[in-house]
Amino acid sequence: MKKILAFAGSTSSTSINKKLATFAAENLKETEFDIIDLRDFTLPIYSEDEEKNGFPEDAIKFSALLDNYDGFILSLAEHNGSYAAAFKNIFDWSSRVEASVFRDKPLLLMATSPGARGGQSVLETAISRFPRQGAKELISFSLPSFYDNFKEGKIVNEELLTALKLQVSQFEESVNS
Repeated sequence: MKKILAFAGSTSSTSINKKLATFAAENLKETEFDIIDLRDFTLPIYSEDEEKNGFPEDAIKFSALLDNYDGFILSLAEHNGSYAAAFKNIFDWSSRVEASVFRDKPLLLMATSPGARGGQSVLETAISRFPRQGAKELISFSLPSFYDNFKEGKIVNEELLTALKLQVSQFEESVNS
């Protein structure tokens, strides 16, 4: 059976994006999944100077982990219209270890926020960038107004729930084809 990796582009212990990524993974029907937390990977801020010291053990560990999966569910936190610093840092290190970060595998890319735009700015950035980093089939979903639309571990707005389930189904079909 195929297996995907789900995670949030956040290190917040109360990450709403981790909740969304977990919920999306739980909606997979024929695919196993693991969920990780970026807090488990401690890395110095990426720079050429740091890279001259070699790759940090956690950068190698994270990159190697990606080799073990058939696809990815990633929900990005949006900080000031872009990636959260912790995600950007692990993404930068990972791209130096292996340029094809997403290993030419399918990616369900999501974002949510408390606001009505649901992380649209970070999604736009990632949608334009990630195909050049090995996202083979990129499927995206935005959940606006998280605290209104997500309660007790699930999306409560029926229209948004239907939209997510459709995206999860398309992603799963891509992973299993």
